[in-house]
This record gives sequence, structure tokens and C-alpha cells, in this order.
Amino acid sequence: MYIDDLVFVGLNGYALALHRETGEIVWSNDQMHSGYVTLLLDGDRLIVSTNGYIYCLDPMTGQILWHNPLKGYGMGAPTSLVSIRGQSMQEVTMQAAAAQAQTQAASTSSASS
Repeated sequence: MYIDDLVFVGLNGYALALHRETGEIVWSNDQMHSGYVTLLLDGDRLIVSTNGYIYCLDPMTGQILWHNPLKGYGMGAPTSLVSIRGQSMQEVTMQAAAAQAQTQAASTSSASS
């Protein structure tokens, strides 16, 4: 199974991975604090926030790799989670295509001179 085969869901203090074709639960992690869950797929890591705690999970297994209680920052859901690796595949593909087009245009321009 590949990461592209998974859809990640966060609810009621749980993070889970569903198989994108069947909807079957691949893994479920209930070792986190309850509450609203925010998720960010950060390349090969799934960043999960719930009630002021941040967890880093292996997206293929749901295993907690690390967690940080962020003491002193309060409770509740974050307004955002951002990472350069957390871009969607569509964005990455579009950026790669634009970079390739720019490189080809530059080489064509150089060859014409």
C-alpha cells in the first residue's frame, strides 16, 4: 500500500486512515487527547493537533513518532498548520510543470540567440 492509497480523517480525538477506494479503516490512533482534530500531511509525516497537543504520526501506520504538549500556549484547535512539505500533490505537480516550462523556454531562447 502507498500513501496515495490513503485518506486521513480527524474527529473526536481520533486520527484515522481510510483506504481511498474502499473506505475501509487502515489504521486508527486513539492515544491522543480528545477534541477537535486538525491534520496536515507533511510529506512522510502526519501532523495532528488536538486540544493544544501536537503529534507527529507515521502516515502509513498511525504510530506516534513524537508529541509536544505545547505547554503555555493554551488549549483548543489551531487556526492553521503549515509546512512547505504539506502542499497538495496537485500544487507540487503544477509547480514542477511551471519550472520545467520555464527551463525549456530559457533553453529555447538561448538556442535562438
